[in-house]
Amino acid sequence: MVDTKEQVTELQGALSQVCGAAIKESSVELGDLIVTVAPEALLSVLTSCKQSAALAFNLLVDITAVDWMDLRTERFEVVYQLLSISKLWRLTIKVQVSENNPEVASATPLWKGANFLEREVWDMFGIRFVGHPDLRRILLYEEFVGHPLRKDYPVQGKQPRIPLRAPEVENTARRMIRPDLVTIRTKQRSQADGEQAVSK
Repeated sequence: MVDTKEQVTELQGALSQVCGAAIKESSVELGDLIVTVAPEALLSVLTSCKQSAALAFNLLVDITAVDWMDLRTERFEVVYQLLSISKLWRLTIKVQVSENNPEVASATPLWKGANFLEREVWDMFGIRFVGHPDLRRILLYEEFVGHPLRKDYPVQGKQPRIPLRAPEVENTARRMIRPDLVTIRTKQRSQADGEQAVSK
């Protein structure tokens, strides 16, 4: 679904009224409105987006990040995808984060679904979410060193080997029940069956 030009114009006006000076930049790409906000204004903008009746962004679709490495002044960018179900608006909010202090406010007080999304960004990029109730790795184990979606992560990096937390007592694959494979008829056989049916 791509927002129409009228929807984007209406959203731009509503966002300007509610958030005003907190919006640093805005653009429209492929029918979607994309805005950039300062890290210190992020939580207030997200709060306004959810709680303002004029915006009503009640669904947090995704949180991800980009590592720009040496291409920008601020290395990281955290990206929020919001959806207003009632108004059928979509909004992308971006915030730039420095390499020296990679942290932004957590969105978990607004959307419970931000919990796992922020943990994934922390796990993969090492960006901290201040105020998160349980910021720990979600895809990798706690002893993992580094953050693998950073562009300077070593391709052949070695990780510490740790003992299994719950070692297998037996090979449980032996107890698997494997049903017979499904036989798929060939095209020739299907045609022959059809000819027999016609002759009858």
